[in-house]
Amino acid sequence: MMAIPGAQRVTLVDCASGLAVASADRDGRGDRRADQRVDQHEDAAGATDVVRSVLGSAALSATPDGDDVEEIIVCGSGGYHLLALTGPDLDGHLFVHLVVDREKGNLALARLRMRGLVQEMAVR
Repeated sequence: MMAIPGAQRVTLVDCASGLAVASADRDGRGDRRADQRVDQHEDAAGATDVVRSVLGSAALSATPDGDDVEEIIVCGSGGYHLLALTGPDLDGHLFVHLVVDREKGNLALARLRMRGLVQEMAVR
């Protein structure tokens, strides 16, 4: 996923525990100062809170037709946070939190590539 243009950080999160299973970032290449880096478990916990809030809201989590949330996008001034779920609920599933730089990345391309990689991962 780090090959996606503009990708700054990616974390694979266990939905049940809210802990990071794996992560990668560009911080090691000097893109950020050490005091600005985000710990992978802090990242995972915060992203899990967002996912749980959305899935816990009847107005946001599904339509009357049963259309479940597949991804959540949070837009910030410096970039986008893409959260891709591997299933309709949190128990026993993983989700991916990808941070994409607004100037270096392309939101539409990042969504398409991330969705393809998540689907590939879910099949395995």
